[in-house]
Amino acid sequence: MQTKILEAKNVEIKFNLRGKTLTAVRDASLDLYKGETLAIVGESGSGKSVFTKSFVGMLDKNGWISSGEILYDGQNIADFKTEKEWLKIRGKKIAMVFQDPMTSLNPLKTVGEQIREVITWHRGTDKENAKKEAIEILKQVGINDAEKRYKQYPHEFSGGMRQRVVIATAIACQPDILICDEPTTALDVTIQAQILKLIKEIQKVLNMTVIYITHDLGVVANVADRVAVMYAGQIIEYGMSNEIFKDAKHPYTKALLLSLPQLGTKGKELYSIKGTPPNLYKEIKGDAFAERNQDAMLVDTMIDPPFFKVSDTHYAKTWLLHEKAAKNVEAQSKNELKSINVTKFKDKKEVLVSLKNVSVKFKLDGKEFKAVEDVSFDIYKGETFSLVGESGSGKTTIGRAIMKIHNASAGDILFKGKKINTKMSKEEMKNYRQQVQMIFQDPMASLNDRAKVDYIVSEGLYNFNLFKDESDRRSKVDKAMTEVGLLKEFATRFPHEFSGGQRQRIGIARSLIMNPEFIIADEPISALDVSIRAQVLNLLNTLKEEKDLTYLFIAHDLSVVKFISDRIAVIYKGHIVELAESDELFLNPLHPYTKSLLSAVPVPDPDIEKNKKLVVYDPKVHDYSVDKPVWTQIKDGHFIWGNKSEIEKYRKEIN
Repeated sequence: MQTKILEAKNVEIKFNLRGKTLTAVRDASLDLYKGETLAIVGESGSGKSVFTKSFVGMLDKNGWISSGEILYDGQNIADFKTEKEWLKIRGKKIAMVFQDPMTSLNPLKTVGEQIREVITWHRGTDKENAKKEAIEILKQVGINDAEKRYKQYPHEFSGGMRQRVVIATAIACQPDILICDEPTTALDVTIQAQILKLIKEIQKVLNMTVIYITHDLGVVANVADRVAVMYAGQIIEYGMSNEIFKDAKHPYTKALLLSLPQLGTKGKELYSIKGTPPNLYKEIKGDAFAERNQDAMLVDTMIDPPFFKVSDTHYAKTWLLHEKAAKNVEAQSKNELKSINVTKFKDKKEVLVSLKNVSVKFKLDGKEFKAVEDVSFDIYKGETFSLVGESGSGKTTIGRAIMKIHNASAGDILFKGKKINTKMSKEEMKNYRQQVQMIFQDPMASLNDRAKVDYIVSEGLYNFNLFKDESDRRSKVDKAMTEVGLLKEFATRFPHEFSGGQRQRIGIARSLIMNPEFIIADEPISALDVSIRAQVLNLLNTLKEEKDLTYLFIAHDLSVVKFISDRIAVIYKGHIVELAESDELFLNPLHPYTKSLLSAVPVPDPDIEKNKKLVVYDPKVHDYSVDKPVWTQIKDGHFIWGNKSEIEKYRKEIN
C-alpha cells in the first residue's frame, strides 16, 4: 500500500493581468505518493508549472489560489498567507529545481556559500559544519574537486555543472518532495541524460518523491512511474507510465504522442495538432480540447467530461470513454498524412555550398582559441544537411561563418562555386544576403518586440528595395505569411501576442520573403513544444519541396535530425568527427562520440528507456600523439575522423 504524501483537491488558480482575470489552473486534483516519480506533461501555457509552484507558495504577486485544497503533512497549505508560513515548507520539505540554473543562482556569491546558507538557514547548522556538508553534497551531485569548486562562482561552471549546483542546493535540506521544472530543457542530450541519472540516484539515496514538469515525452519515459497530462489548466489523463504511453485514452494525449519526430517516417508529414489552445481569459464550455479534436462529439462542446476509469491506476477525462459514445476512431484515420516528395539530391549532386579546411578563431581574455578547426564538407542543392553536436561544439559558429557574421581565419567557403569569405563589393554582398538567409533558435529574441509583424516580415524588402510600391509590398507580405500558415490579419499584431510556434513562423516568413536559395536553420525548434515542433518541421519540409530550398539544419536533438535530414555531420569541439547519410549514420554509427549522442536520445517508450545503457564519451580513448587523425571515407558517402589504427578498427566494425 502506497503512502500518500501530498493531495491536491479541485485546485483553481487565477491571475490578474492587465485588468483581466485569467484562470490558469481549473479544478485540478492530484495525489502524490511517497518515493514515486510523477511526471506532469503538457504544452506551454497548460498550467503545469503554475500548479506545482502553488505547492511551494511561489505564485507571483498577481496570482492566487481561488479555490481547492493542497493537503501536506496534515495541513491545507493552500490557506497559507504569509512568507513565514511558507518558509517552514519551502526548501525544507518541498524544494524546486528550475529550468534555467543561471536565474536560480546568485552570480555574486560562490556556489558553496549558496548551498551552505541553505543548510544554515533551514537546519540551524553552524557555518563550519554546514560548509563540510555543502562540500559533501557537491561530491554527491558529481562535481569533482568539490573543495576547490566550492569557492567558485556560477559563471565558472558549464550549463550542466550549474544545473548540478542547483540540484545540490535543492537537496541540501533533504526535502520530502523535489519538484523539477523542465530541469534539462536547456541542456544537450548527453548532459540531459547525466542529470536525469543523477536525480534518480539521489532520489533513491534520500527516498524522495519527485515531480517532473516537462514537455519532452522521451524524458518522461525515462524517469516517470506515473504520468499526469495537463491541457488548458486541467489534468485530463493520468496513469502509470506504460498505460499512458501504450494505451492513452484522451485524444490530446494520443495527439501529443503521435507528434513525436521519433515516430515520424521520412517522406511523410509528422502528425501535428491543428489549431491553438483555448483562451484562458474566457469561460470554457465543455471539453477544452473539443475544437482541436477531429473526433469531438456534440456533448464535448457543451458539457465538461468527468473522469472515466480505465483501470485502478488509469483515468481519462473524455466523453469518448462513455458507454454511449460513438466508437473511438484513431485521430490519424481522419488526418491522412500527406506524402512529401523528398528531393533526390543524389541524382544530381550539384554542390551549392562548400567548406574547405575552414577554421574560425576567437579571442577571449587575451587568449586565442579555435572554435572551428579544419572543417570540410559540401552541401548539395535541394538537400537538408544537418550539423549535430553539443553546446560549444562550433556548429552555430559554422552557420554564422557561412552567413559572414563571423570571419573564417583559414580555409575557403564557397557558394555556387564562388568564394565568399573574402572582401565583397556592396552589390555582391546584397546579392549574397538575398540568396542566403538564417532562421534563429529563439523566435522572441530575434524579433523586434516593438515592431508589428507587417514591418518585421517586410524588413528584407525595405533593406534591399525589393518592391515596386506599397501595394506590391503588402501583397508580398500576405503571400509570405500565407505560405507559413499565418492569417493575413496577424500583420497588425506585435510578436508578444503570439505563441512560440507562431513566432517561429514569423521568423520563417521574414526569411522566405527574400526568395533565398539556401537557409541556415539554427536550432529552429529547440524552444518549442512537441506539437508545435511537428508543425514547424512539416512546414520546413513542405517549403523545401515547393521552393526547391536547401537547408543547413543545426541541432543537438538527433531524433529530429533523423526525420528531416538527408545527410548528417557530427561535430565535437570544432572538428567534424563523422558524416554520413541519415539512415546510414543511425544504422552504423562508428565514432565513439556519435555512439554517445545516439545512446542519450530519449525514446518515448518506458520499456526501452528504463533498460537502456548510456554511453559516455571520453576523448582520452584517442591517442593522437604519434598516429595523427585524418578525414577518411570509410565506405561510399560515410566519412570519419580517425588515425590509422582507428580506421582499421572502424572498417572491421562496419563489415
